Amino acid sequence: MNIAIVGCGYVGLVTGACLADFGHNVVCIDRDAERIANLTNSKIPIFEPGLEELVATNVGAEQLRFTTDLKAALEDAEVVFIAVGTPRREMDGHADLSHVYGAAREIGKSLRRYCVVVTKSTVPVGTADEIERIITECAPPDGFSVASNPEFLREGAAIRDFKFPDRIVVGASDARARDVMNEVYRPLFINAAPMMFTDRRTAELIKYAANAFLATKITFINEIADLCEAVGADVQSVARGMGLDNRIGTKFLHAGPGYGGSCFPKDTLALVKSGQDQGAPQRIVEAVVQINDQRKRAMARRVIAACGNSVRGKKIGILGLTFKPNTDDIRDAPAIAIVNSLLDAGAKITAYDPHGMAAFKELFPDITYGHDAYQCADGASALVIVTEWEGFRALNLKRIRPTMDEPLIVDLRNIYPPTVVAQHGFRYVSVGRGTKN
Repeated sequence: MNIAIVGCGYVGLVTGACLADFGHNVVCIDRDAERIANLTNSKIPIFEPGLEELVATNVGAEQLRFTTDLKAALEDAEVVFIAVGTPRREMDGHADLSHVYGAAREIGKSLRRYCVVVTKSTVPVGTADEIERIITECAPPDGFSVASNPEFLREGAAIRDFKFPDRIVVGASDARARDVMNEVYRPLFINAAPMMFTDRRTAELIKYAANAFLATKITFINEIADLCEAVGADVQSVARGMGLDNRIGTKFLHAGPGYGGSCFPKDTLALVKSGQDQGAPQRIVEAVVQINDQRKRAMARRVIAACGNSVRGKKIGILGLTFKPNTDDIRDAPAIAIVNSLLDAGAKITAYDPHGMAAFKELFPDITYGHDAYQCADGASALVIVTEWEGFRALNLKRIRPTMDEPLIVDLRNIYPPTVVAQHGFRYVSVGRGTKN
């Protein structure tokens, strides 16, 4: 099939590269000429494992190309995905749909044949209806269909998620559009990926509801972790005992410093705003948003308390700046709130992350950045593990111990057994592991 994708960000790139790898002819469109030039030469603006190689392979095979010319790209397109950003509006927390509606207008002006216009961006309920109205002003009603096809990609595992999905959700109001979307995803039938067809509004809400539920699981186990500390229980054992129940499952029951990233903070707040607008308040999600914001600041207070209730003038080593491993995404990362609070308390920060330092430097140009974990530990009063990168899971503790001013590790991801750390002479503070913490 001939497929066009408007937007060369994270979702657009992963979608385009994977669909091209399935054998479709894919063209990705973006207004940023410099970005298009870089992508044509397989220079990827984001870090996602395997994506650079996948783009290079399919560009070389002429299955994937990049352009700034939307009109030319749509000449032969049978499907066009809208995969532009929907950032949070600072004024009210709603999703900013200006890029989505702008893309719809340009698509409407450029259509010359029947085409299915698919929203891949995460959008509030009713957005596809508005896209249909916008395009109808520019193109004949029988010349297109509008569908919703939300993405469920995890940063750091996006390619596998696309090729081996738990489910494919398509919201479409007519049989012709459903037939086209079936053909788009036909290469996945061999993997027995379940294809769920529904109406567009339901498909749009599925995305928000799924992310809000996962954010709720994270927030729930974080509150249980606080109770575990108060009563002397172990949150990891509690989570395992819960997760063995098939109705609950083990995923997203890992206590830590709170969720971040490009999806959960934005989508939970957008769902809250949608509920308020519709007179159907989402009170559980409202509490999740509030608790998660408070949790990040509470982690900084945990570090300060471990340092004798003062970090003024002390060096604090921060390991991990991205919101999760295997990405360079620092959006709403817990590290931002933690570093801010520690700086306010007078600490001197040295930070390291395998892929997140460039973006973090734009927010914090004046802190020190190490070339590895060991430089962060050198002369530090505390070494704080904020993101569970694999390279932090087996640090040479024997090497680190004599270089630190104070032998203190604050592990906000519980990646070490307390007994192992104690054997090397450290004080060890983790999350939800009882009064012995």
